[in-house]
Amino acid sequence: MNSTNRTVVVTGIGATTPLGGDSASTWEGLLAGRSGAKVLDDERFAELPVKIAATAAVDPSEVLPRPLARKLDRSAQFALIAAREAWADAGYTAPAGEDGKIEPGRLGTVIASGIGGVTTLLDQYDVLKEKGSRRVSPHTVPMLMPNGPSANVGLEVNAQAGVHAMVSACASGAEAIGYAVEMIRSGRADVVVAGGTEAAIHPLPVAAFANMMAMSKNNDDPEKASRPYDKGRDGFVLGEGAGVVILESAEHASRRGAKVYCEVLGQGLSADSHHIAQPEPSGRGIAAAMRDLLATTDLKPAEIVHLNAHATSTPLGDVAEVKALRQVLGDDLDHVAVSATKSMTGHLLGGAGGIETVATVLALYHRLAPPTINVDQLDEEVDADIVIGEPRPLPEGTIAAINNSFGFGGHNVVLAFRSV
Repeated sequence: MNSTNRTVVVTGIGATTPLGGDSASTWEGLLAGRSGAKVLDDERFAELPVKIAATAAVDPSEVLPRPLARKLDRSAQFALIAAREAWADAGYTAPAGEDGKIEPGRLGTVIASGIGGVTTLLDQYDVLKEKGSRRVSPHTVPMLMPNGPSANVGLEVNAQAGVHAMVSACASGAEAIGYAVEMIRSGRADVVVAGGTEAAIHPLPVAAFANMMAMSKNNDDPEKASRPYDKGRDGFVLGEGAGVVILESAEHASRRGAKVYCEVLGQGLSADSHHIAQPEPSGRGIAAAMRDLLATTDLKPAEIVHLNAHATSTPLGDVAEVKALRQVLGDDLDHVAVSATKSMTGHLLGGAGGIETVATVLALYHRLAPPTINVDQLDEEVDADIVIGEPRPLPEGTIAAINNSFGFGGHNVVLAFRSV
């Protein structure tokens, strides 16, 4: 089947985050303005300049059977938990080919991770040094592979149309969802399980990010450390978890009577080609991705009423994003309710695009924009309508929302969704 004009819809969502072990509790936490950040009590972090992170609200060990969990890196554990929720939410009760709703050759997965099995790699290296080579787990290589989460989800649902893993740093989860849309539009698949996952709360990545001056050092008040758009922001808070959506052709969803959350309009892509880690300060690349989105979809700026911003709480990045928004949307930006949910979840790196897509889908579905917390003094360079303090109702009628994700290396991904 070949088609380039198939409508793609979201039929299922799943998440496990610092705010809750599923999408419902995560959404409740976002609306309540609750922070998932806390002090890390592991003694390995005691001497680091950063001692805080947003750890998962529900540990995977509480959900997955031990024999399964010990064969999966933590990033894959999160992905599998979120994918199971999304799969069930979409109305699927068994792997492809077993319940008559989808054939294996028409199902794909695209689950991204920015770093992959870093905790497995580092922990098994410690085992090698301290206990010798014979004690290294035979599961190490499948666990540390960046495609491990996608592959394990693919095995779970019996996906045979293609199993992929995008790697573009903090844009990975969003790029995975965009790639999944193209899989459906091209006719390669009717259904794709897509999203992002990350589990990198380990002393080495934390020390490395801290030495880059990328992370907040507000160790005394972790719940207020992630403060996008605030004048006192000093970097992001590292988070962990996964967000997954079930994407489906509208025709396939209609044929089986599926619930539909919203339509996925498409993606805009660009690269800054500026610096390996620093954002291009004028927002040039971000603006290019937004223009690509508008050029390749039927989205009109006047339709956009909500944005889940990348907004990591870094001094340069938050302002560059807003500059780009104003460049492209002009006065239409004035009616866009901007939410920065990393103020609550922390920054999940490659998992951010997945979780923030779930949040964007739910904002459209419930017509409610989550607040941004910890904005005590709005930076005067932030020329946008930031949702602060309380959730904000979104308009009735047909509305659209966008989700921004940007990553080290200059990757820019903008996703767009429309209400149904």
